[in-house]
Amino acid sequence: MPLRRYPRQFRQLVSYAFAGGLTALAHYGLLIGLVEGGKLDPVPATLAGFVVGALVSYGLNRRMTFDATRSHAQAGWRFALIAAGGFVLTGLLMHLFVGRLGLPYLPMQLVTTGVVMVFSFLGHKFFSFADRAA
Repeated sequence: MPLRRYPRQFRQLVSYAFAGGLTALAHYGLLIGLVEGGKLDPVPATLAGFVVGALVSYGLNRRMTFDATRSHAQAGWRFALIAAGGFVLTGLLMHLFVGRLGLPYLPMQLVTTGVVMVFSFLGHKFFSFADRAA
């Protein structure tokens, strides 16, 4: 059954979850590869993964989730601003959880992802990809 039959907010949520899953694969794949294979500390590894995930996220969410009406020039800097906030939030949370508290990096990355996901969704919905008139 096509998603068009459902309310717009439901379609956005489903699309955001799908895009988020692919974004998480990119982010977590690089994170785990760098920590386990490259023996890199989890905090810089998660920030590298965040950057790769952000690139995936921009393309998918612009097209699938938010039906963006802004040009790339208009939405790109807005997306980058929200992504920078998510980047800082990720770094701070992972530094606290893993660096300071000594908690295992993967479960704490899941917690961090949940927090950053809510922050990012709201920022992108109402700022990055919002209708020009809104």
